[in-house]
This record gives sequence, C-alpha cells and structure tokens, in this order.
Amino acid sequence: MAVTANPDSPLLEIEDLRMQYRTEQGPVNAVDGVNLEIRRNEALVVLGESGCGKSSLAKVLLRTLPRNAGRPTGQVRLDGRDVLALSEERFRREVRWVRIALVMQAAMNALNPVVRVGEQVAEPLRIHRGWSRRAAMARAAEAFEEVGIATDFLQRYPHELSGGMRQRAVLAMALVTDPDLVILDEPTSALDVLTQASIMNVLKRIKRDRGTSFVLITHDVATSSELADRVALMYAGQVVEEASAEAFFTAPGHPYSQMLMASVPRLRQEEPPVPIPGRPPSLQDPPTGCRFAERCPRRFERCAEDPAVFHPDARHRVRCWLHEAGGTG
Repeated sequence: MAVTANPDSPLLEIEDLRMQYRTEQGPVNAVDGVNLEIRRNEALVVLGESGCGKSSLAKVLLRTLPRNAGRPTGQVRLDGRDVLALSEERFRREVRWVRIALVMQAAMNALNPVVRVGEQVAEPLRIHRGWSRRAAMARAAEAFEEVGIATDFLQRYPHELSGGMRQRAVLAMALVTDPDLVILDEPTSALDVLTQASIMNVLKRIKRDRGTSFVLITHDVATSSELADRVALMYAGQVVEEASAEAFFTAPGHPYSQMLMASVPRLRQEEPPVPIPGRPPSLQDPPTGCRFAERCPRRFERCAEDPAVFHPDARHRVRCWLHEAGGTG
C-alpha cells in the first residue's frame, strides 16, 4: 500500500551504496559507491554490460543477496526512511513485496512448477496483507487482466503457459500488492522481439494508469528506450552517467555512453555499428583512476585519478574528467 508523502520528494534515494561478495580469491566489489534517485511515476533504466553490478544492485535493494554477500553499506531511503537499517523481519513485513517488488529475469525459474499460477500470484496478498484465499484470488484475476492474460489461465500450471504469458504472470505477481516501485531484472531477455514489444507496452500502460515507478535493469539499449524516463549507465560497479532518456540517447556525455550508443544497430544509419574494444576490468581488483580508461580513446593523464562527478546540466551526472570545466556536483 502506498505511503502518503510529498509528491515532489524522491521515492527512493540511494546514497554511497557498496556491497562486496566474498570469494576464495578475495572480495568482489559488485556495487561500489552507487548514488541514484528514483521519483514517483518514473522509469529509471539501469544499463550496462554483463558483470557491471546491475543485478547485484537489485539484490541489495530487495535484500535477496546470496550467502557469500557482505553486509551492504550506505543508505537506501524509501520516502526518507533508511530501509537498509531495518531488521530482516521488518523489511520483509513493511518493504519487500509491499512497497518494492521484483520481476525476475527467468520467469520459469521464478514460478513453482507444481503450483497453479493463480495461487502463486495471490500468495503475496495472503502473506503480506493477510487476505483470505477468495479475496486474494479475486485480486489475482484483476492483476491478470491488467497484464493481458485471460483469467482462465489462473488454473494453469507454469509449463502450460508460453514464455510471454509466464513473464506477464510474474509481472502480475509483482503488481498484485500495489507496490510503489517494481524492479525489473532483464524481464524480456528470453523473449522474441514481438513479445518484448508487447510486454513493454503493458509496462507503459501500467505506469500511466497506476503511477507505478519502475527500475528496469537491462543491457538492451533498444528495449530500454521504450520505457525510460531516465537512464543510469553502470560500469565496473559504478554509475558513470545518469541523465534524462532524451539526453542520454541523443547526446550522451561519458565516452563509454557514446561508444555504447555507437555500437547499437539503427534502422536508418549508413555507418555500421562500432564494437567497443577490450573488456571490463575485474571487480575483484579494479584499476585505480577511471575504470574505463583502458578502453577509452579519449583518455589523458588526469584519468589516472579517480574521476569526480560532474553536472553538465540539472539532473545530468557524468563521472569523467572530460567534463571538469563544467564544474563538480
């Protein structure tokens, strides 16, 4: 259930968030000083190559980390309250699937194969809201209709649904408790192009009709542009650029952003896509200074130092010394 708050204040504020995985070879800095802000009725897309820390960020926000994860540091403020400071039980009762829900990457893995889909969609209401089975199933039917699935499929098992329908069912499960924020972790990566477009249209309609905020985690630039109000680009555990969707897709500020956009095929483009050379650095032993410097064609002496965050304009942040003349944030 949404909490009454100042509509002009951020819904979620992430400040200096850090998290390491413990491994036999040493700690892995999966989330390394992330600062982000998500407003109400806003879709923030978190872009980046595999291994950059996107999914780890989602796991920190939902507190669904594996056993080898260290305790996160920093703050995650939901309507001004630091939810990282809550006990696990309070977080489970007051935040997870109540105010923040998750749509996982592989829908088949997110669903129990021996339980009917309708029962699984209704389950969050029974656990977190204490609803009766009848009331929860009625709400699950409404959620099915919202995401474009006939209510007849409530009685089906996951294997009886197509990949696209399973993804819609998982989306219905996330929406059934009416959360303020839904985190989508690569929700369309296993789907064909037409089904991807259909799912994105559902998300846009829900955002418009319900005012739900979304964090879409993906490496797919084309798909992300369909939903994004803002874009945060991660590289080696850090956010290297955050901007409005219009600014990011038309005039990106970081060299990595520019090279990423140049690598995307376009329908009306004479020049062929240009791949990004090299590979991301190890999060176990990240380089000093700018982490993109080794792959950057515009690197210079100052890149040996850890870049400050600069503001080319309001709500546009770039972690790159090339913007030093514009002033720091």
